[in-house]
Amino acid sequence: MTQERVPRILIVGGGYVGMYTALRLQKKLRRDNVRITVVDPRSYMTYQPFLPEAAAGSLEPRHVIVPLRRTLKHSQVITGRVTRISHAERIARIEPYVGEPYDMSYDILVMAVGSIARTLPIPGLAEFGIGFKQVEEAIAMRNHVLDRLDVAASTADEDVRRRALSFVVVGGGYAGVEALAELQDMAADAMRYYPYLEREHMRWVLVEAANRILPEVGEEMGRYTVDELRRHGIDVKLNTRLVSCIDGHVVLDDGTEFDSDTLIWTAGVRAHPVLASTDLPLDAKGRLRCLPDLRVEGVDGAWAAGDCAAVPDLTSDVPGATTSPSAQHAVRQAKRLGDNIAAVLKGREPVDYAHKHVGSVASLGLHKGVAQVYGIKLKGWIAWFMHRTYHVSRMPTLNRKVRIVLDWSLALFFRREAVSLGRIHMPHEEFRAAAVPPPPIRNDRAA
Repeated sequence: MTQERVPRILIVGGGYVGMYTALRLQKKLRRDNVRITVVDPRSYMTYQPFLPEAAAGSLEPRHVIVPLRRTLKHSQVITGRVTRISHAERIARIEPYVGEPYDMSYDILVMAVGSIARTLPIPGLAEFGIGFKQVEEAIAMRNHVLDRLDVAASTADEDVRRRALSFVVVGGGYAGVEALAELQDMAADAMRYYPYLEREHMRWVLVEAANRILPEVGEEMGRYTVDELRRHGIDVKLNTRLVSCIDGHVVLDDGTEFDSDTLIWTAGVRAHPVLASTDLPLDAKGRLRCLPDLRVEGVDGAWAAGDCAAVPDLTSDVPGATTSPSAQHAVRQAKRLGDNIAAVLKGREPVDYAHKHVGSVASLGLHKGVAQVYGIKLKGWIAWFMHRTYHVSRMPTLNRKVRIVLDWSLALFFRREAVSLGRIHMPHEEFRAAAVPPPPIRNDRAA
């Protein structure tokens, strides 16, 4: 008697959608009825809304990530990349972190690869800029900003000091505004330990190509945010584009030029490039065309959600509207996706995804925020508190929720550490220097 073959569900991407879909499937399906495999280049999920606080030292970086193997105990987790998919053959090409690429067959495909930074062919950007989508980038940026303060406090060269204390953020969306506000708040707080530097010595510049920032919170709250940032000494440049940044020489199209050691790029996202290496249908933006129930359009056995999916927004009055790339939709789509796959495997019909965007919240640094929820406009401390409350409620696992709340509670009694560990990125440097044979000892005594 031959044993019936167990279907394999391949989940490409271990971010919020991928991890929560796997969790939902583990809950809805018995282990002996299905095999779940999750493939991601990282062995953890990053909760991106908390990256600005991790960069500013308000949260421990390890507390804003969730280990996949610890959380997905009944799933196979592969640390690597899916580089090509032939859904017609049900085969995915996997490139592991170490070792030779290999093919994996599957029965059901879930695409949850998210998005990547949308960059432009600006001279110097690829070499000089840094993104803000991963926890590694947040850690590096915190160390870099504090390291620039060390440089500025230790040099006698005014040009070096001015360059070290100039910080540029390109992009006026959530990521850019929150990263800028949190890092500027951290740097200003750290100034107490640098007696020969003044807060006025720092130059923080926000560059936005549109005529407003944070469009998700409405025009009025967007204007308030601009005024609030400028009140704290941040130079907000609207209707302005970055022209070049070769070797840190920043040139803007309004004629502004200056040297800077820091440029953070948060000017939008684009579809993940792996989608172009599949035989699945894509829309004009390179995202997967999906049905309202999260199935890939015109394809059997393929599902998608999150930033990589063009999911029809059933609550919108605009023809052809799709759900926005936000944590709010990712949270709910992941749950619906897991439920729908489990329902289909049990012979039931999937349910359409429908969620009306209730509003948006954004942090503008410690105790400062802006929000528009159900049409109600909030600002200041209450908006900041709402931002924290909402996102900690959406943070996966009780373990991480508790750790984050403890970080915030300890911050009530102890100041955050203002020390750079920049050399953590070069751990072998000193050892390699020590391993170089010393020069021979000269003996200058006369024979």
